[in-house]
Amino acid sequence: MATERLTVVRVPGNGAEDVLIGPKGHVWTATEDGSVFRLTPDGHLVERVATTGGRPLGLELLGDGRILICDADRGLLALDPSAGAVEVLTSHVDGKPMRFCNNAAVAGDGRIFFTDTSAHYTVHEWKFDIIEATRTGRLLVRHTDGSVETLLTGLEFANGVALSADESYVAVAETGARTVVRHWLTGRHAGTHDYLAEDLPGYPDNMSRGTDGLIWVAIASPMDPVVERIKAGPMALRRGAMKLPPWAQPKPKRTARVMAFDDDGQVVHDHAFDATHFHMATGVREHHGRVWLGSLVEPAVAWFDI
Repeated sequence: MATERLTVVRVPGNGAEDVLIGPKGHVWTATEDGSVFRLTPDGHLVERVATTGGRPLGLELLGDGRILICDADRGLLALDPSAGAVEVLTSHVDGKPMRFCNNAAVAGDGRIFFTDTSAHYTVHEWKFDIIEATRTGRLLVRHTDGSVETLLTGLEFANGVALSADESYVAVAETGARTVVRHWLTGRHAGTHDYLAEDLPGYPDNMSRGTDGLIWVAIASPMDPVVERIKAGPMALRRGAMKLPPWAQPKPKRTARVMAFDDDGQVVHDHAFDATHFHMATGVREHHGRVWLGSLVEPAVAWFDI
């Protein structure tokens, strides 16, 4: 697989984790200080539109034109892009606050499918959940009446979410297990789940369905044999690994990679990039042949053309 080059667009904030293309072609992203930015379609002009007061991660478009924000600290939020006003849609599930609201997909009927990554750790402690493999992630759905239903539990670091083109299934990335789980919503398999992808070459992060109908997956880091060995050990070993000095702890490798799958789980695209100036791709969005990337650690977004 050849290494490709990215066009990098700087933003005035660190950790532009996800990317979204709005109805007028604007590019949206948000950073670790809570800022939400709108870029022109060519990526040159950056404007701060709002702040969430938390740590925004996944971004989606709601049917009423507002921007849905998965804020890891505050829950599901809706941003009015014209006024900059932020409304909390859901912060609690079953009477308890979410620990780690992460990513979402919005159905045509207004339902919001979203993940709560861990019952134990927040976004600021995400490495602990990966290493300990708590398997406490959930896939949830917010119905149009505001009620929330749990669809799947026991996920190993529940992360990206995407709907199939016909909305017959919702896919959720299990970062720690290196899989993409497919939960069927309609048809003879409704209510059951299987896998869209297994044994991925790295740890999947955010996902999105592109205008090409494919499900795009950001691969945040390649599979790490050291991490896998620690995860397979006793809990005392796993917890001990996170007590090491930061320089000695397992950490993501400096890479940038995205993949795209069809509804049969076949790989249609697999792109790896020179990670000199942009690495740890955690968000991906294909829009009419241009693919935008976000990163949990970079003060930038990036793009390439297929």
